[in-house]
Amino acid sequence: MPIGPARPGKAKTEAQIRVVLGAHNGTSSPKRPTEYNLFELEDVGEKTSRKGIMTAQDGVPTPDLPFPVFQISQKVQRYLLYNIKTVTWLRRTHNILGVLIGSLPQSPQQNVFLGLPLELQPEEVRLLVEEGIAYIADDLKSHQIALRSLPNQLEEYKAGLRKEGLAAARAVEGKKQQRTQEALQRLSIRQSTPDVDNTANEDSRHNDEGDREDRLFDAPQTRTSTRDPTDLIPYSSTPTTSYPPLSPPPQQSSLPLPEVNSPSYALFKHLHSRGYFLSPGLRFGCQFLVYPGDPLRFHSHFLATSVEWDEEIDLLDLVGGGRLGTGVKKGWLIGGVEKKFESDSGENEPDSQRMGNGDENAQGGNVRTFCIEWGGM
Repeated sequence: MPIGPARPGKAKTEAQIRVVLGAHNGTSSPKRPTEYNLFELEDVGEKTSRKGIMTAQDGVPTPDLPFPVFQISQKVQRYLLYNIKTVTWLRRTHNILGVLIGSLPQSPQQNVFLGLPLELQPEEVRLLVEEGIAYIADDLKSHQIALRSLPNQLEEYKAGLRKEGLAAARAVEGKKQQRTQEALQRLSIRQSTPDVDNTANEDSRHNDEGDREDRLFDAPQTRTSTRDPTDLIPYSSTPTTSYPPLSPPPQQSSLPLPEVNSPSYALFKHLHSRGYFLSPGLRFGCQFLVYPGDPLRFHSHFLATSVEWDEEIDLLDLVGGGRLGTGVKKGWLIGGVEKKFESDSGENEPDSQRMGNGDENAQGGNVRTFCIEWGGM
């Protein structure tokens, strides 16, 4: 079944199609027809997608543009970002999510919560490069060149890291001493106040249980901690980026653009231009999960899959996609670049222009999207 446009006059209204399923016995009609709702997405993104978008005015500093996106392999398209400020800025101003793939230093033996670096999808990298926001750099080559030309500032950089670690250790030690003083003051107040009745005794026992955790890890109650601050062991600090002391790789050494599937990238760019957030959709059997706002605040609304305009779609795929999307409380979205037809004047004219709708894509064609939902039994 090709992705055809809606019937004339129905371009901006919801059109229903009836998919009849059931076993035929030759003469009897199908049993329990199944109804789907098919509607074309036109202004949905403009109406709903701006809810979760935050701008640079929210206090997120803008990084130096364009910034490097590091490709870690010449044979495999994997692109990483290591700077948390850049990751935050992209998420809040350009709706770029990526996937965190690094382990947490405090909990390295689990994979439920992950941290830096952030791996970007090829479609995300290509979009950033085309818009002049980023450029692709060879991770290994840029580090080797930068290390060979590193000035004699490495020791100063290490000394700065030790200074930051020592300041953090002093802050923690100061909080410990403050908690110890507060616990001793509460204990002295309780000891100087006589018990009036059994209720006061019971309250005192509850207070003792509440303060037991504080006294367990604090200094002895008979004296305060007099530890010399110079004896503190500096906390180790592991920077997530190499800049400084290294200099970012030059933009002239940018690698070629990522190779992406043309319909997939066209659909990604179309939905992204409408303000949606897109993440990989492998776990839901699609190409992209489409969110109306930041995924930290919203659930996804669509399971997006790209197809060619004249590509035949099996009926079982329509049924399976519609049932899957509705089963997880989402819509199954299909879309692609519209094919141009030759008009009466001899010029190539997109079919959506004849219908009066469509969104012009950078590749020259209009991107059309349709959503299929399970309507009921």
